[in-house]
Amino acid sequence: MRFSRAIVRTPGANFAHGLTSAADGPPDLDRALRQHAHYCEALRECGLTVTELPAETRYPDGTFVEDTAIITETVVIATRPGAATRVGEVAAIESALRSIGRDLCQIEAPGTLDGGDVCDADGHFFIGVSARTNEEGARQLAQILERHAYRATLVDMRGSPALLHLKSGMAYLGARQLVIGPGLPQIAELAGYERICVESAEAYAANCVRINARVLVAAGYPNFSSTLRARGHSLLVLDMSEFRKMDGGLSCLSLRL
Repeated sequence: MRFSRAIVRTPGANFAHGLTSAADGPPDLDRALRQHAHYCEALRECGLTVTELPAETRYPDGTFVEDTAIITETVVIATRPGAATRVGEVAAIESALRSIGRDLCQIEAPGTLDGGDVCDADGHFFIGVSARTNEEGARQLAQILERHAYRATLVDMRGSPALLHLKSGMAYLGARQLVIGPGLPQIAELAGYERICVESAEAYAANCVRINARVLVAAGYPNFSSTLRARGHSLLVLDMSEFRKMDGGLSCLSLRL
């Protein structure tokens, strides 16, 4: 899929009050804002028109907009985040989702679903069942996708506590190339893909994003970057230090369509 637009949300003044399991200390807000601005510049460099939503201080995690929706070429699915403090983020972004102009579906209770648990590999959607996405939410999403002629595979992440979301350990780079991070469950449906494995010391780098002709990667992981360049990928390397402190990665910061 070629992307032409992205939706982002600026981190709020209470960004440091969001959910995190990291032990790297609180994020520096000014530095996070600079990193977010550079991220938006990178999206534009990839050819995207960027819709920048204002900070939403009711939801400290609101900058991680990817968790609120799954966007395909034919349907948009509003999620139901698995953390109670984040459920309201979906209503806060609903007008932006409706402006896309595609059918809009909704994950319903008791299902929970975070967008970070969903990896689209050219219309084959891998859906992680995790601490944030339950089996019911994954099943609902699979049914919606299959009604729209997509395929879906559920991946049980519950035995991989180091991975918050599926995309903490998986990224699709096109041409049947999958980035695979340490601890990702091995399932039969991965056969037939070229797997680019990330070493344990650089596990955070697995959350990278292919956007048109470029791949966004986190700074500080030279071995992984060298591996991608050796496969012919053109990289945009971005400092993600403040978002890593809040369990966030490159894919988390935008909805791409």
